[in-house]
Amino acid sequence: MKALVSAVASVLLAGGAVIGAAPAGADVVAYLVNVTVRPGYNFPNADAALGYGHSICDRVAAKMSYADLVNQVKADFRTADYYQGAYLINQAVNELCPAQIWQLRQSAAGYIPT
Repeated sequence: MKALVSAVASVLLAGGAVIGAAPAGADVVAYLVNVTVRPGYNFPNADAALGYGHSICDRVAAKMSYADLVNQVKADFRTADYYQGAYLINQAVNELCPAQIWQLRQSAAGYIPT
């Protein structure tokens, strides 16, 4: 746990360009804390976690359906747990690309987990 916190801190301190490039309203630190501390994702490092989060943002921006997005995240993390997939999607959009929240909500309207 201590090593993970140190790794996140190192990336954030050394990677000022990553933070500087984030859109207004984005909270990279909150995203990293929320997805690296929560069990189940097992990202090898903060860069991998950020890369995956940004890929979710890209898929939402490309108007991938919420059902497809959840299924893809579940497949990537080899889980049948809807909440595991939905949590990561929620964290990515809320913290990394808040401008995409409306698009995600539109796509998720009427979705019923299977």
